[in-house]
Amino acid sequence: MTEKTSRASGEKAVRGSGPAAAASAPVILSNEPGSFSWGVLAKRHPSLIQQVRDAFPYGRRQHGALDALLDEITNGVVKPIAPAEHDHVRWADWGQEYFGRSWYDAPFLWAESYFYRRLLGAVEYFGTGPWQGVDPFAPFKQAELRGDAVKEELLALDALASAPADERATALLHASLWGNRADLGFRVSAGEPAIGDAAASALVADDSAVVWQLLPAGASSTVAVVADNAGRELIPDLLLIDHLLEHRHAERVVLHVKPYPYYVSDAMTADVVDCLHRLTEAPGEAGRIGGRLWKAMTAGSLEVRTHPFFCAPLPYEEMPENLRGEFASATLTILKGDLNYRRLVGDQLWHPTVPFADLAAYFPGAVAALRTLKSDVIVGLEQGMLDALERSGAAWRTSGTHALIQVRR
Repeated sequence: MTEKTSRASGEKAVRGSGPAAAASAPVILSNEPGSFSWGVLAKRHPSLIQQVRDAFPYGRRQHGALDALLDEITNGVVKPIAPAEHDHVRWADWGQEYFGRSWYDAPFLWAESYFYRRLLGAVEYFGTGPWQGVDPFAPFKQAELRGDAVKEELLALDALASAPADERATALLHASLWGNRADLGFRVSAGEPAIGDAAASALVADDSAVVWQLLPAGASSTVAVVADNAGRELIPDLLLIDHLLEHRHAERVVLHVKPYPYYVSDAMTADVVDCLHRLTEAPGEAGRIGGRLWKAMTAGSLEVRTHPFFCAPLPYEEMPENLRGEFASATLTILKGDLNYRRLVGDQLWHPTVPFADLAAYFPGAVAALRTLKSDVIVGLEQGMLDALERSGAAWRTSGTHALIQVRR
């Protein structure tokens, strides 16, 4: 059995490089009732189908397709997409081991990814009719972007502007890390710590000092940022990018986004533009940052790119050569969010103390993971930290209450 087949089948998987090559861990499936992955397939996905159905005035054809998808994921087996679909050959290859089997018996990473591809097919996103290219998740993204929370966080930037540069750097890095808890990163007003006591104590690993060591001011660095979510989470990413450019930690930033809607809130080019508009329309420091980012895009020091692999149900270890070359040319690649982390180290039940650097050894260049914990995968923890987390009795792996910054030079 090849390494690729072993990983995909849910049997014990072995890394092919680095000191961790001797280690193994089972691929995460969703067939254990009560597990986090089971809950995503059994509860979150059916609920999302209903939310999408209610968000647009879809016609009978789309309603019928959504009903069929709901029945399939709850009562049936995995079906292939139609041969006429543009990516039929690709998914036929990726899913050949899982078609005809229960969704719960497929690897969790694959099942999640395929669900979103099937959902887009059901609403005719890839079709040739009037619903072609209409993002079924756009109402959710736009509501968040225009909400009061974003307004308050952008106003808080005015206080951050007068803070010393190193405090701003720390605050913005942690804002990007926490995403939808980004307000924790903006507390630099009088009498409050730079990143907030709660944010600091909730970090299970913190290699932030290494990030800045790799990006000294004035070093003509190129930074790749692989985005996660849009809206309230993408804005802090853009604020961090502005800081990198404005303070010459990077001469150039490449922001990688998804080519089509994915995982509800994942960022696409349209979402980047929406966030830039939100910034430029804001008063004070937020508006000034938006103006700088807009100019950076037109000048080429900030570039948005995408690649089909970002919507593939595969680990980064299997990235194509052209994408590998892009990351190899960057001084540092910053991978945002939970899904990118799972794809970086492998969506497997590693022991939490397995070194992060070993599992990321294959990555073509220095890589930093900024991730709020929202799934079972975790590596790179000190034994003392792990013991304390386990004693807490909290669902620290999946609740989004903890986060990490891990770097492999």
